[in-house]
Amino acid sequence: MKFRSFFAGAAVFIFAAPLLRASEADSTTITIESKTPGVTVFISQLTLQASDASVISSVKFTITPKPGSVTRALSGTYSKEYLLSHGYEEPASGSIFLPVYGLYGGYTNTVTLTYNFSDGSFKKATTTVTTAEFGNPCNYASPTVLQARVPNAYLSYDFFLVRGACSVSPAIFDTDGAVRWTSPLKIASIREGSALFFDNAVYVTQDSQLYRIDLDGTITLVADYSALGYINFHHDIDRGKFGMVLDVDTEQYVESVNIEVDKAGNILKTWNLADIISAAMIAGGDDPSEFVSPAPVDWFHNNSTAYRRSDNSFIVSSREDFVIGLDYETKGIKWILGDENKQWFQFPSLAQYALSLNPGAVPPSGQHAVSITLDNSLLLMDNGRNSAFHDPPGANQPFSLPRKYKITLATKQATELLDYPGAERYFSDFCGSVYEDAKLNYLVDYALIRNDSGPLAQILGYNAAGVKVFAYQYPAAGCFNAYNSLPLHLESTKFPKVGPQALNLSTRAMVGTGENALIGGFIISGSASKTVILRALGPSLGDAGVSGVLADPVLKVYDSTGALVVTNDNWQDDAGAAALTSDRLAPDDPAEAATLQTLKPGAYTVVVSGRASTTGIALVEAYDLSPLSGSILANISARGTVGTGDNVMISGFIIGDVASATVVVRALGPSLPGNVNQPLSDPALTIFDSNGSEVASNDNWQDDPNSADVQRNGLAPTDASESAILLNLPAGAYTGVVTTAAGASGVGLVEVYNLH
Repeated sequence: MKFRSFFAGAAVFIFAAPLLRASEADSTTITIESKTPGVTVFISQLTLQASDASVISSVKFTITPKPGSVTRALSGTYSKEYLLSHGYEEPASGSIFLPVYGLYGGYTNTVTLTYNFSDGSFKKATTTVTTAEFGNPCNYASPTVLQARVPNAYLSYDFFLVRGACSVSPAIFDTDGAVRWTSPLKIASIREGSALFFDNAVYVTQDSQLYRIDLDGTITLVADYSALGYINFHHDIDRGKFGMVLDVDTEQYVESVNIEVDKAGNILKTWNLADIISAAMIAGGDDPSEFVSPAPVDWFHNNSTAYRRSDNSFIVSSREDFVIGLDYETKGIKWILGDENKQWFQFPSLAQYALSLNPGAVPPSGQHAVSITLDNSLLLMDNGRNSAFHDPPGANQPFSLPRKYKITLATKQATELLDYPGAERYFSDFCGSVYEDAKLNYLVDYALIRNDSGPLAQILGYNAAGVKVFAYQYPAAGCFNAYNSLPLHLESTKFPKVGPQALNLSTRAMVGTGENALIGGFIISGSASKTVILRALGPSLGDAGVSGVLADPVLKVYDSTGALVVTNDNWQDDAGAAALTSDRLAPDDPAEAATLQTLKPGAYTVVVSGRASTTGIALVEAYDLSPLSGSILANISARGTVGTGDNVMISGFIIGDVASATVVVRALGPSLPGNVNQPLSDPALTIFDSNGSEVASNDNWQDDPNSADVQRNGLAPTDASESAILLNLPAGAYTGVVTTAAGASGVGLVEVYNLH
């Protein structure tokens, strides 16, 4: 089913009201003074000269894809605050130094610059940047094309990071197979691709050191952990609960310690798997010395981690033994999933945590790259490799394969879900990865395929229709040329970045009178105030083809005590009208309502009604203008009349710019308070992405595969006929549609909760 999100369009295509005076874009002259090659051929710095740089609010560059390319354009937007804080703008002289990254090597690139001004106006300029040849280390520039990027086959991502130990690793490719960025940091002995894209930069490790490489090529030594007894980092850097999880070798243990650090390298949490497993074995009456070994023995071989927000679990992959789930806070073992023919299962203290598998399912063995999918399941690359140290070692499997498991802790069950569409059956016994981007959009890396003519590596992508969208092959030098590739989104990068959180709410519904008004709600949690823009639209919906719209919406905002914070009928009367224009959020029609407010943490309600008790379809929106403050929109909701056709309730929300967020979306009716007339008797909820593809649907919340996690977080609806969906959503725009049985109508409530 396809549903074209009204709100995805509304969130993207916003135009400022016509200005009656000369705009800042008209009166400001900007010239390109020079173009300086960067530290790699993929980076260049443009020097801009502005007649008045103070009125420029941001600058965006967009690189035009090569002819025949199927990928979206790569772009980056720098805010004034970012340019000033990084020394890229000189206020006195009006000079702006603009880094442009992601250029094609050995090519004359067409680059479009978009200048945004503080009054809401903007203008564009186009230039060219010619780059030097890249060369061809590790055959990155000339892969064997097994499947060129398929035209007209939608894929949710267009770029990916290849971690490895090539001389230019880590490197960023587009899905056409072109190299678009390489590391300027020449690390002599990077081990198996210890790197991550985080906070709009690439983090890498070397020995006991952690480095940050910004996309503009700036290299920063973040931290050196040698004084703590950390002698080396290895394998992956993965996203944790708050920061990045590094895999550590210490003086005592090899490949069995993890630390979580923030972007500045500060240690947030440490997990010593030797201590954790030894404590469990002693508590269960076993001798840990028969299983756990000190350095230099590689008894565990920790190679990746994942954080599961829905149940606060820290998940670790031990290539030698199993996948283990720990409680993030207590570090206690929750479950173990692995080959029960290996040594670990002979110890009752560990076997008691084993998850049973559904008939015909295969447990992972020698796995890499654990992660959490959109539907909250466990995804990994099952390399099929038995243990090299423990006895019994288990059996080698005949091939390596991406595998996905639904973990149900209440029944100690792991159900293998056969979602992966690929038919390849390669034996890639070490390294390798699989990651899901949007729903069923996969990036797969077979890092070390055993082949009679020599080892090979393949990187390939599948979309939700099961189409192999691209496949590229490289020579494999151990695991190092194509180790563990991650999907990236560089089509609209922002500086500073906005992390994974629910940012905006847009809900369209029928506005009646009295209790049938359209009511939006949101909670600001944290310590800082938050600046928001609230809008109520009606006439402009008619321009978009919606019939029966509210002709003159009125907006009122109340705090948690019921006190009126502000009311607005016509947006131009609001004290923040100038800011509405500068942020390009001024409504198109003067009869529509909008207000800019800076609100303290707490709960707020937005009520949309019609002037003079008129009725019709309206849209209520909340825009978060301070996503980087010390507060977040913890949950957002809207209540309105749900009917059929154009009168269904349509709610849109946006999840940040990068990474993913775990959310619970609910549709309620029967449990609404008794003073609500005619509550919706049986709401159904469907979530769509910005491409209009269905992500998930639910009628009765207990039927959702993640109902136990919904309940665990205290968000289970009180009525079995109400709907709830838990999803681990990548950044992007989403739409929730609330419907009911044919011919029925009533008041419904849709809510989005951000688990954090």
